[in-house]
Amino acid sequence: MSYTIIDAHLHLWERQNGLVGGFAVHHTEHGRSTFLGEERQMMPPYMDDGVNTAERLLGNMDYARVAACCVTQEYMDGNQDEYLLKVRQKWPERFRVCSLFWERPDYRTEGFDGLKICASRLSDRDLKKLLPVFRDIERRGMYISIDLADGAEQTDDMRYLIEQCPDLRIAVGHFGMVTTPGWQEQIKLARYPNVYIESGGLTWLFNKEFYPFPSAVEAIREAADICGIEKLMWGSDYPRTMVEITYKMAVRFILETPRLTDDEKRAFLGENAKKFYGFGELPEMGEIGNML
Repeated sequence: MSYTIIDAHLHLWERQNGLVGGFAVHHTEHGRSTFLGEERQMMPPYMDDGVNTAERLLGNMDYARVAACCVTQEYMDGNQDEYLLKVRQKWPERFRVCSLFWERPDYRTEGFDGLKICASRLSDRDLKKLLPVFRDIERRGMYISIDLADGAEQTDDMRYLIEQCPDLRIAVGHFGMVTTPGWQEQIKLARYPNVYIESGGLTWLFNKEFYPFPSAVEAIREAADICGIEKLMWGSDYPRTMVEITYKMAVRFILETPRLTDDEKRAFLGENAKKFYGFGELPEMGEIGNML
C-alpha cells in the first residue's frame, strides 16, 4: 500500500551558530557541536563539515519516500531565516518553512509559511503576552509552530490564545514532550479544530527503548484517543535524531507497526500534514532499491 509521507518537523542550517542556556552552540568536527559547555553528537558523523543542507535532506527524503516537509527552527541552531528562504524558493512544492521568533517585534513573515516559537526557551514564559503576534500570523494566513514547556505549564495560556485566534493554524511540537508528566494536557489542545500535534523528536524521547519504539507507538494510540488520529502528524526531528537511527527507520517503525490501521498510518504519516500545511500536488515517490 502506498502512502503520502510528509515530515512535519525537521531542521536545516547553513552554519550552526546558536545559543542555549547562555552557552554558544557551534560545530566542531565530525558532526559534533558544543552544547551546554560540552561536546555532543549533533549530526550523523558523516556530516563532518557541519553543514546541514537541503540537498542532503532531499537524498534522505527520496530514499525514505517522503514527499514533502516542514522546516522548523530552534535557538540552538541560530537564526536560519535567510537560508530557508532560498530553500523555499528553490523547491516550493516540497518545502514549507518557518521564520524564527526572537521575542522582538521584527520577526520575519515575507516569504515564509509559518512562525516558529520556542515557548519553553522564552525569557518571559507568559504566552498571553504574545496575543498580538498570534493575531498577526492569523491575519496573514500563516501558521504557528510552537514547542511548549513540559507538561501543563503553558497550556492555560495556549487555550487563551487559541480561543482568541480561532482561524490560526497551530502545530504543537515534540508530541507534547510525551515522556514528561502531564504531556496529555498538551495533546488535549488539539481538541480545538485549528490545533494539531506533530511528533518531531518522538524517537529521541524514546531512544532508550530504541527501535521499533513500541512505547512511542502506544503514545500515538493514547494521543489518538484524546484528540483523534486526524489531528496527529508524523515528524522526524532530522538531523539530530539521525545520530542513532536512519531517516528511513524513523518512517519504517510506523509503517511496520500492527497497532495502527492502514487508514491511521495514512492520516498520521501525511494526509493530516498535507491539509495543515497546504501542500498541493506532490511528487510520486518511487521505491529506491539498495545493495541489500
